[in-house]
Amino acid sequence: MVRRTVDNFDIRQICDSGQCFRMQQRDENTFSVIAAGRYLEIEQRGRESIFSCGEEEFEEYWKQYFDLERDYSAYIQRANPKDAYLLNAIRFGEGIRILHQDLWEMTASFLISQQNNIVRIRKCIQNICEQYGEARENFRGEIYYTFPKPEALAFLEEDGLKACNLGYRSKYVVRTARSIAKGETELEAIAGMAYKEAKAELLKLYGVGEKVADCICLFGLHHLEAFPVDTHILQALRKYYKRGFPKKRYKGYEGVMQQYVFYWELRGEKILEEEVTI
Repeated sequence: MVRRTVDNFDIRQICDSGQCFRMQQRDENTFSVIAAGRYLEIEQRGRESIFSCGEEEFEEYWKQYFDLERDYSAYIQRANPKDAYLLNAIRFGEGIRILHQDLWEMTASFLISQQNNIVRIRKCIQNICEQYGEARENFRGEIYYTFPKPEALAFLEEDGLKACNLGYRSKYVVRTARSIAKGETELEAIAGMAYKEAKAELLKLYGVGEKVADCICLFGLHHLEAFPVDTHILQALRKYYKRGFPKKRYKGYEGVMQQYVFYWELRGEKILEEEVTI
């Protein structure tokens, strides 16, 4: 077990932020995550977090995965003090961090995310993992499944993943898996590119549009300047930023601000409505 006290780290907020689909709540204070074939549980009480792994694994993988060495308070402090909307969003989601996730998994996951909600996306990904991933056992003796490699999906018919409830998105994932398996798309090369170059390459993939490309750049390549615009962000832009979000002010970490806004639009107003109802 590894204990750490970290500011601006809230595993519940990260779980609900829409950037990771293989994280779930086990009990009131404990969440589990499956990433890179590994299984981890995080118990959090206040600022203290307990990670269910050894010190070596934490240092080699999970510390970077959760972006724990980055000072998110520096981003928060730079928020425009006159932007009341953004300040509310930051206060509500100040424990969110941008995860370092696997590029292939994020590519497939955000292809699946199109015209979809978080609950359904998680279920689709669970189905794919159970059907085509590798079965492993966690420290509790429970079976979990790794995210399938592109080669495991490349042989399927284009509608082969409809059985996993992907619907029309099946052909997006299968075609992309084939492209990677055949070497037509080189993820390692994309991983070494700057944001604009990487986005341009991702846009060449079947089914990848602007929003999906930016999601992959932000959550799969950790390009913090990526600013995905989905229906939640579009709603905020129309209401509060009619001249566009002030990206120049937050140059280099626009994606961090995007997550605060997204989380507030996704969860904040819903919670306020519940409080009013109560």
